[in-house]
Amino acid sequence: MERTEEGALGKAVAAAFCADVTYTDPLADAAGHDGLAAAIAGAHAQFPGDEFRQLGAVDGHHDLARFGWELVSVADGAAPVAGFDVVRLGEDGRIRSVLGFLDRVPAV
Repeated sequence: MERTEEGALGKAVAAAFCADVTYTDPLADAAGHDGLAAAIAGAHAQFPGDEFRQLGAVDGHHDLARFGWELVSVADGAAPVAGFDVVRLGEDGRIRSVLGFLDRVPAV
């Protein structure tokens, strides 16, 4: 894999997230642009052919926002994984931190 900051994913992460971003959910704990891009790439590798879709509206106040999401199979429309994230925005409007929660996960 090419260096994360040099690829399209790295550029998208840098545009949307502060340089010192932190991301924490039950399965991942990442920091910085490279750490977050690696976590995103890992999720894509673990669930090829699936995509994240927002559920409902974004709710926010002050510098916080929350939204629901599900991971949907493009092949059959199944959505075995769902949850919600809480984000904190930086002064420049980019995301400073993400706290993720899983509401629905497949049985192991």
